[in-house]
Amino acid sequence: MSVGDSKQEHTFRTGEQGTRVSGPRVLVVGASIAGPALAHWLRRRGAEVTVLERAAELRPGGQAVDARGIAKEVIRRMGLDAAVRAACTDTAGAHTVDADGRVLETFRAEDDGGDGFIADIEILRGDLSQVLYDDTRDGVEYVFGDRIAELAQDADGVDVVLASGDRRRFDLVIGADGLHSALRAMVFGPHERFLRHLGHVLAFYSVPNEFGLDRWLLEYQDRESGRSALLRPLQDATRAMAVFSFASADFDVDHRDVAAQKALLRERLAGLGWLAPDILAHLDDTPDFYLDQVAQVVMDRWSSGRVGLLGDAAFSSSPMSGQGTGLALVGAYLLAGELAAAGWAPDAGFARYEARMRSFVEANQEIGRLNARSRGVPGPDAGPRPDFTGAWFTELIERALNGVELPDYAGVPDDLRSYRVARVEAPGSAEAVEGSAAPVR
Repeated sequence: MSVGDSKQEHTFRTGEQGTRVSGPRVLVVGASIAGPALAHWLRRRGAEVTVLERAAELRPGGQAVDARGIAKEVIRRMGLDAAVRAACTDTAGAHTVDADGRVLETFRAEDDGGDGFIADIEILRGDLSQVLYDDTRDGVEYVFGDRIAELAQDADGVDVVLASGDRRRFDLVIGADGLHSALRAMVFGPHERFLRHLGHVLAFYSVPNEFGLDRWLLEYQDRESGRSALLRPLQDATRAMAVFSFASADFDVDHRDVAAQKALLRERLAGLGWLAPDILAHLDDTPDFYLDQVAQVVMDRWSSGRVGLLGDAAFSSSPMSGQGTGLALVGAYLLAGELAAAGWAPDAGFARYEARMRSFVEANQEIGRLNARSRGVPGPDAGPRPDFTGAWFTELIERALNGVELPDYAGVPDDLRSYRVARVEAPGSAEAVEGSAAPVR
């Protein structure tokens, strides 16, 4: 359907309880974790879903992510607990070590009911993305290697022009495209308005497991410089995931300029002890390097008209919180449920989703800020490190893990029957469609 065509008519299908269910067309931008998770719930609520991803295919690997607290219940309700656990890294626990490798402290995956420093559900971002994609691919249209070039919304829908030239109309558009969300920039304003740098930079990449790593994560922190190095086991025992962080008051390296990022990492980690030199020796050989600022997204509203945001695009809590994936999974469940409960009316659905999520998000963002402060560089201008021993912190942790209700949405359609929509892969690579997005009309 072209932009100039008449408004679409909703299709109708019969739900589990025999009710007639409208099938709004929803475009979800981003195919990492939040996007496919939302696609799962939107499909079950009766929507016709398209997921748009600018990369040519799913991105493998990536940082290990966790599911704790109420997020594990969302995975269970999705019917994916077994599939997710089968893809986990099988990390037994973590040792913090000194520069000579001596163990200082030990944390086990079963601590705190599996919700501790090492969660009992730890999985590479790419592996979780694959589980969610496999779950939804037969009932959701996936479009890879394309992006939104133009977007215009009116009272009845959203017209979208893709970089490939394809023109479509949707009832709703949801941005789940990460910290540097292109959709957020198009609709809500420039990144600088919403990003809050937390004073650290994070890098990670896979390396050969020449360190004898066996189910135990190892972390070394140099508190004097605010730098750290970490090695994490993977399911593939021949490789390990390396993670570096360093303090930085600002960040002005393009998140797409890999050569500049590697040069920065080498510069800032010079002289770091433990196994850091051996890990850095693999920097030019790794297939999956990533570096970016540790940042949060803070917004007054997560929607504008018929366009909404989810996950890091709306409320990144930063890797320092350990809860980015949990926020994405819980947010996907609530967003789809509230939109369906509101009869797909965007104003009411988005408002109810935000009302349910806001306090939960704020608790997790506070955890991220506190952890960032605890890793700061000591000095005359540095604030005191947080004291994590008080009852206030235990209460904050509980709010960050379980401080949100998951309604059962009684009476809202929940269609478990899959319907197949042909997946569409745009020709060419992601690089072939790179470019700046056109402004919103």
